[in-house]
Amino acid sequence: MELTLQGRRAIVTGASKGLGLAIAHELVREGAQVRICARSAEEVDSAVAELGELAGGRAVDVREADQLASFIEWAGEDMGGIDILVNNAGGAHPGTFETLSEDALLADFNIKVLSWFRAVKDALPWLKRSDAPRVINIGSVFAGSPDYRFLSTSVNRAAGLNLTRTLAQELAQYSILVNIVNIGSVRTPQWANIHALRSPEKSAEQFFADQSAAIPLGRFGEPDEVSGIVAFLASDRASYISGASIDVAGGGTI
Repeated sequence: MELTLQGRRAIVTGASKGLGLAIAHELVREGAQVRICARSAEEVDSAVAELGELAGGRAVDVREADQLASFIEWAGEDMGGIDILVNNAGGAHPGTFETLSEDALLADFNIKVLSWFRAVKDALPWLKRSDAPRVINIGSVFAGSPDYRFLSTSVNRAAGLNLTRTLAQELAQYSILVNIVNIGSVRTPQWANIHALRSPEKSAEQFFADQSAAIPLGRFGEPDEVSGIVAFLASDRASYISGASIDVAGGGTI
């Protein structure tokens, strides 16, 4: 399928490794320029070298409004515009209502909701000038299938889902398409934290085998099984899709 992303200009947050890096790779393979950010300058430099000449990046903490705004302005000027914004940066404080602190809940809100809000605000002037503007948020199936053991993620991902839907409604007047991809059990570095929380007594092999047994397809997803959906949503083939919530979870929840 020809996705016609040649010449498009994309930002991917949290893209130095894992799912974000896979998304950046997918967009580059389709011919888009990509600018990435993550907190570690060393990891950003390594990812940019891996992505090649169509890529660039900066070390940015998306929880810091000034850093995020500066990065988006730099990326827009460096590429001569912004057509695609992928909000992928994440992180979580696992815990139940009784164990989770208020500070942890607010920290997760900052990175999972407020950073999306700010990024779209900062990119909006650039997106309005694009011929094919897209915002694609990377969420979680916890948004619709909450788990009390991950209260903060469940609450904040639901907020992100509705932020996406309301943005799709409001920004339609500018022909800006806004969608969300909700991931389930996809192999990312974050699963090491989940393993440590849920079953520290089990080996990684046994933990993943047990988790896979609960997934209808019987296995974890791979990052490139998500990145392809993101590239499709960024393309002209998805020109009438906005406000959509797409689960990539093997038929199940986490």
